[in-house]
Amino acid sequence: MVPVRFLLLIPLIALLNGYGVEARIRRYKWVVKNEFKSPDCYRKMVITINGRTPGATIRAQQNDTIIVEVTNSLFTENIAIHWHGIRQIGTPWFDGSEGITQCPILPGATFKYQFVVDRPGTYVYHAHYGMQRDSGLYGTIIVGLPDGESEPFAYDYDRNIILNDWYHNSTTEQAVGLSKVPFQWIGEPQSLLIHGRGRFNCSSLSVPSSDPGLCNTTNPDCSPFRLIVVPGKTYRLRVSSLTSLSALSFQIEGHNLTVVEADGHYVEPFVVQNLFIYSGETYSVLVKADQDPTTNYWITSNIVSRPAPNTPPGQGVLVYYPNHPRRSPPTIPPAAPVWNDSRPRMAQSQAIKARRGYIHTPPAVSDRVIVFLNTQNEINGRRRWSVNNVSFTHPHTPYLIALKHNLTHAFDQNPPPDGYDFLNYDIYERHPNANTTSSNGIYRLNFNSTVDVILQNANTMNPNNSETHPWHLHGHDFWVLGYGEGKFHMFNDPNKYNLVNPIMKNTVPVHPFGWTALRFKADNPGAWSFHCHIESHFFMGMGVVFAEGIEKVGKLPSSIMGCGQTQGL
Repeated sequence: MVPVRFLLLIPLIALLNGYGVEARIRRYKWVVKNEFKSPDCYRKMVITINGRTPGATIRAQQNDTIIVEVTNSLFTENIAIHWHGIRQIGTPWFDGSEGITQCPILPGATFKYQFVVDRPGTYVYHAHYGMQRDSGLYGTIIVGLPDGESEPFAYDYDRNIILNDWYHNSTTEQAVGLSKVPFQWIGEPQSLLIHGRGRFNCSSLSVPSSDPGLCNTTNPDCSPFRLIVVPGKTYRLRVSSLTSLSALSFQIEGHNLTVVEADGHYVEPFVVQNLFIYSGETYSVLVKADQDPTTNYWITSNIVSRPAPNTPPGQGVLVYYPNHPRRSPPTIPPAAPVWNDSRPRMAQSQAIKARRGYIHTPPAVSDRVIVFLNTQNEINGRRRWSVNNVSFTHPHTPYLIALKHNLTHAFDQNPPPDGYDFLNYDIYERHPNANTTSSNGIYRLNFNSTVDVILQNANTMNPNNSETHPWHLHGHDFWVLGYGEGKFHMFNDPNKYNLVNPIMKNTVPVHPFGWTALRFKADNPGAWSFHCHIESHFFMGMGVVFAEGIEKVGKLPSSIMGCGQTQGL
């Protein structure tokens, strides 16, 4: 018989271990450091979390508290980690945006992030300092429903895949080229990775190396990603993109993909063969293992929206159990979509609607409309990206701290423009006057107001060229009201908005020579970045900052201080 004193302890032990309570505390300790890895068979220095890239998946349930202690063991670089898609309600200082919500984590320092994951869904985390995401500092966050609740779709197994592109030059080399005169573009990526694994053609090296380990296709680091499935079972694949540059098409040979979730929100299901996915987006697709079980099938990713003839496709293998995992499919990989045909990409964007029964109806009208013209420009001969002819620069003092402590000299107090000369500006022309200005001014939003943002794409500094830009908003989800081709018409196009069942997202593309309309509530006190999720574009100035409800922000933790004018606060 169990002694009574031990029986009395059982409820306490259960409570301490998180059983019988709705919310738990999930603790992680990470050491971030440089290591040599060969994710595409070519050895280079990367940034790892506890020795891994991608880093470990964070798994939690809705309303759990996540605590991550991050030790920066890089020798010479600062870091910051953004929890992409987590709204940070009540904890804006832990958003992880260096220069906006915190000072960076210095080499040798340990920083504690602590926040609540308030919604179920698929999210990601990644570096938000310089262009470090390109070095491998990223991973997935999976937030499940509370015990006893179920998804509005059925599946047998849950898996996650991160898609990425990969460069052999370091992010420092890339940044120097982007900042120099004359401008030196980073070029197209050397490889595409499927969950951290790719395959570079070592024989294509322009200068053969005397080091046999520099590029070695037998290195286990670059063995293909393999997903083992049981015949007849249905799999939920959580597919995320954290590319530095590339828009991608993802497909599994011979299998339909049923889209059911986007950026943490349920989607009215629709079926695709190619999932077009842009940097910063997350999707859940259902895949049934219903093909011939005696063979294996290709998993591929291909670049779209850019010409990249020298970048090989990302390749993995869907392995039907009990086939040997190393057995290659007997077919050639499926053909990629035509890279410069934007019509199917636009069609998929327009097909994404909120699922019936899970629709969050947007406000019928907005209080403010801001139009962001995306252009490529120059400042003193240096190539920049601009919004309404203003190129964004980070201040030395993070905005959240400067605003809360009224440090008015920390950044430009003049707001950037709310629009551009839409009547006279020709989005299809390379404009003869490419000069722009820079600013670190911000957009101040009335708290609880409803804001419309129109993203307007235009020609770059190259003739007949317009690029895809995936825009990500920190601290909020927004309603996607519509997409269009050409120039947004301020009086006619709002009549076409979807106010019935628009999907809510945190990242959305604006297609070449097109526009995208968003609506969000400025109801989360803090300072929040809104920027193109392409690393080089944000580095070159393609972003803005929104501030709202600063007076409602609580006492800032001292751990986010230490840089710029925050020293001594």
